[in-house]
Amino acid sequence: MLTETALSPHVLTGLAAALGIGLLVGIERERAKGAGPSRAAAGVRTFLLLSLGGAIAELVGPVGVAIAGVFVVAAVLASYRHTRRHDPGLTTEVAMLATFLLGVLAMRSAGLAAALGVVVAITLASKSRLHHFSREHLTPQELHDALLLVAAAFVVLPLLPDRPIDPWGAINPRRLWTLLVAVMGVSTAGYLALRLFGARWGLAIAGLAGGFVSSTATIAAMGDKARAEPPLAAAFASAGLVSNVGTVVQLAVVLAALSPPLLRHAAVPLAAAGTVAVAAAVLASVQAFRGGLDGHRLAGRRPFEPRHALAFVAIVAGAMLLAAVAQQLLGDRSLPWVLAATGLADVHAATASAAQLVAAGRVEQELALLAITAALATNSLMKCVMAALRGGRAYAWRVLPGIVAMVLAFALVVHFD
Repeated sequence: MLTETALSPHVLTGLAAALGIGLLVGIERERAKGAGPSRAAAGVRTFLLLSLGGAIAELVGPVGVAIAGVFVVAAVLASYRHTRRHDPGLTTEVAMLATFLLGVLAMRSAGLAAALGVVVAITLASKSRLHHFSREHLTPQELHDALLLVAAAFVVLPLLPDRPIDPWGAINPRRLWTLLVAVMGVSTAGYLALRLFGARWGLAIAGLAGGFVSSTATIAAMGDKARAEPPLAAAFASAGLVSNVGTVVQLAVVLAALSPPLLRHAAVPLAAAGTVAVAAAVLASVQAFRGGLDGHRLAGRRPFEPRHALAFVAIVAGAMLLAAVAQQLLGDRSLPWVLAATGLADVHAATASAAQLVAAGRVEQELALLAITAALATNSLMKCVMAALRGGRAYAWRVLPGIVAMVLAFALVVHFD
């Protein structure tokens, strides 16, 4: 396969990436292997040659990759036989194989191979930290929940059909399962943020990030934590209110992408709603953290509760089904009513629909803005229902005023603008 194009920029970039990968991983292994007769067999030169050998094998072709692969496997086995008495681990040997494969990959996708090479080097260099974390800080429950999240995202989700399964076209299994994964992910992100950044900043980060994924899911997730720890309901309510800021920002992003003229028309209402959302979140945060709280206690004993996540998705699915039935009965005679029904599940989807209709010239901006107001109101109603059902009375009474004030601010500015 070596031709006159062997020295093309693509080939040179791949070879440079392979050399860099081998050097980076090799230096790390050289520092880790120690000295003396019992030291590991592979060092910086070995890893550099392994990566470069993979790149050369890819240039030669499938036969070259096969022959070089057999040699690398034999070298890995020989290295393990040399070190197994004093070091039964396989880290260096697996790193040898990974470096060879990254060298092959570098000739196909230099950027991806370089990024993965950095990940491999960081993983190897973080041995003590990873061991300490997994043995001292990662509990069996956290490990179980992490595996559950990974299985839900990468095993179950790809197997589900991406099409509606009901007569009204409302229940899409893959989209609903994606929402389930998002709920578990938001809860896990909040759990980690509280552990890493403490109570005040951890909750703020978790709430804002969750708002960009699903504010309704974030409010439900924080409600679950509030029900588990009633004395901390105010703190979790502050995070739920922060998620409303993410909702407003994402509404602006959707309008900017699909209909800039409609965004200009909605700029003042969005600014009013965003200001009220920020003020409500700050006020709730000041009240909640006046006496100081422990981030580890706020995080709870596990990242998420699977049953609560499933219950949330079931409620959303029911709302989507009712909205679809209502839309079929009412027809498209009234855009605000249709988008209000859609907003029960996702206000951003409803806003995107309105923006697309304006961009296509099918509806006036005033009617579209009225429909967005209706969608925001019904979506906020869903948030209030979730807060009451999932968080209990103490949590709901702290979340509801901020949500209602945000919607009123948006609606009043739309009405008087």
